[in-house]
Amino acid sequence: MGYGDELISTGLARNIPLGKRAAFGNGKNIIWGPWCEEIFRHNRKIARPGSEGAGDLYWIDHYKGHRLYNRLGSGRWIWNYDFKVTPGEIIFNGEMTVGRDFIYVEPNVPWHKSVAINKDWGLKNYQAVVDRLLKDNFDVVQSSYGRDRLLGVRIVKPPTFRNALSIMSKARAALVPEGGMHHGAAAIGVPAVVIFGGFIPPTVVGYDNHHNLTGTTDEACGSLTRCDHCRHAMAAISVEEVYSAVKRIADGNGS
Repeated sequence: MGYGDELISTGLARNIPLGKRAAFGNGKNIIWGPWCEEIFRHNRKIARPGSEGAGDLYWIDHYKGHRLYNRLGSGRWIWNYDFKVTPGEIIFNGEMTVGRDFIYVEPNVPWHKSVAINKDWGLKNYQAVVDRLLKDNFDVVQSSYGRDRLLGVRIVKPPTFRNALSIMSKARAALVPEGGMHHGAAAIGVPAVVIFGGFIPPTVVGYDNHHNLTGTTDEACGSLTRCDHCRHAMAAISVEEVYSAVKRIADGNGS
């Protein structure tokens, strides 16, 4: 997941004993991936590489290539149903904002990954929800990210993922696919409607204060390639269901 994995890490760091710092690695080396610095910046609960000899480390076996919530099987991810995410933490320091009380909508999934097709609800569906929100006179914002662009919304151009989250932190509600943005919404306390589909289970990586939509009662398949089960699950999530959930949150009526 990239950014999402490291946001999960910050949630793990929140639960360690007082006076300790989380050391993400194999018990000998602190192992950071390419997104760690951006997500962990300013977080004093997390130890940096090079501090392996410190006496306050609390080792957590969660790092790039070795995650607590899944393992690789034959052509699919196998989920650890004993794991449950805790909302993470990101500490801002002067990142950009673009007002407040808007609805943040992001239709893009990680198109560079083979699993993207199984996580994509479809631009037309997102646009149909946005059209109804605009008709209700909501201010709708999307970041300039990925290939899909929504029409009629305010497009903002954050230079980094941190800045995108800082923008979203002022939203009254968010509509996002499962992934980095939904973990980010949890970390900054923004109520969200999250499009899960049938790929990954919200019982493992979903947050209880979000409205998590799967479209299926089947076990999440974790398929690394295009999957009919995932497509059918996405097709079962209706525009009306999503719009109603987003509007309920935006109107202050909870998730």
